[in-house]
Amino acid sequence: MKTTWTGPAIAVALLLAFPMCASAAGDIEAGKHKSQVCQACHGPTGTGTGDPQYPIIAGQHADYLVHSLEQYRSGERVNPIMAGFTATLSEQDMEDLAAFYAAQESPLTDISHLK
Repeated sequence: MKTTWTGPAIAVALLLAFPMCASAAGDIEAGKHKSQVCQACHGPTGTGTGDPQYPIIAGQHADYLVHSLEQYRSGERVNPIMAGFTATLSEQDMEDLAAFYAAQESPLTDISHLK
């Protein structure tokens, strides 16, 4: 007996074969609202405040930003200020913040000076 695969059956098989990502997608607008406390060091859009001790986070990949926040919260990355902030964040907060900052234009991608 020959089995015929239909579109829905193929879709279900693919969903079962490939596990879904554990993290939910972030919401850019929610991230913008939640970024108020971050702005003191990282600026309104993550492009910095002019103080080189605070990194530019605008335009970074969202998964990198979430991973970094998780590392600050776990203590794998050591920074007392970031540890305090991340201790209060939920996983969704991190996803939202990461989505917001990832969507921002970064001054680090400007290569016009290389011409």
